Amino acid sequence: MPRPKKISMQTIADKLGISRNAVSLALSNKKGIGEELRRQIIQTAQEVGYLLNDGQSSVSAPILVLVPERILSHEDNEHFLFYHDLIWGLDSRLQEEGYSAVIVRISIAQEEERILPELVQHIDYQGIIAFGILEKDYILKVQQTLTKPMLLFDSYYRDIEASAVTSANIEGASNAVNSLIKAGHKRIGCIAPVNLTTSHEERWFGYTKAMLENNLLPDFSLCLLESEGFGRTQEELSAYCDRFGEGEYPTAVFCGNDRIALLLMKELEKRDIQVPGDVSVIGFDGLAMSAETNPPLTTMAVNKKALCTAAVEVLGQMLRQPDSPVVRCSAAPVLRVGGSVRILA
Repeated sequence: MPRPKKISMQTIADKLGISRNAVSLALSNKKGIGEELRRQIIQTAQEVGYLLNDGQSSVSAPILVLVPERILSHEDNEHFLFYHDLIWGLDSRLQEEGYSAVIVRISIAQEEERILPELVQHIDYQGIIAFGILEKDYILKVQQTLTKPMLLFDSYYRDIEASAVTSANIEGASNAVNSLIKAGHKRIGCIAPVNLTTSHEERWFGYTKAMLENNLLPDFSLCLLESEGFGRTQEELSAYCDRFGEGEYPTAVFCGNDRIALLLMKELEKRDIQVPGDVSVIGFDGLAMSAETNPPLTTMAVNKKALCTAAVEVLGQMLRQPDSPVVRCSAAPVLRVGGSVRILA
């Protein structure tokens, strides 16, 4: 009989008190474990319903998770940790729902030259998760060539017809800016490179929404909305700060992510501009480092668990009903209050 929905390799590993990797080696008939342990694993798998009576695994074909190499780089350690949590949180949720995941690293060269991973020619798989920010043309190549159900995770393109699960960027940014307005701020800037990602674009929309709903006009002289890329951020923030003389800074700045917010705080410190005494700063993402700065950064923390749960639910629906309509699902971030926002009298 087919195995129950939530029985996975981890179920077998927990029952025997061994690693999931050992279970995987046994069930795939690979070397690396003793024959007695292999026999125990197979027997336990049959007992819990993971294997059919003929000894063949009833696990379905895996989900390919395509991960761009650049977000796995230790060069930006905080974002590496952020995405590491998301990748393994997603893998864990897939396992809990009876799926297996194959994490596939997409190199910068593969992305630029639109080269699909060689693995897709050698294994059967039932669906694809495009993780993080992959180039638009690469997403299109995957969609047009592989034809299996594909979910975009943590980022998407409006003109690509594909289901997506992301953080609720517009609502989260609006809530962040509303918190600044409630604290008495009116002269509020926004730093979000809208030319780089849909997430930043949506967070700019959220900033604008909150300002207009409170009868405040966004002041473009206080905003920085374009970037030449990751490597230029500090230089661009320096040029942004050069715009302002003494007493001309915004009283608060909403940043499209925590990395930008932390770099802005560093730039302000160089100029003897106090946070939050002179300028309040609020970010988005909830990086671990944000809570460790002086002062701790106030941020809209991405709800990683809810994001991963939503992704697996949407993907499951896509696999059960391949003709189901495209959906866009979001998980609400949570305001995490630090000490980087000053309440004005």
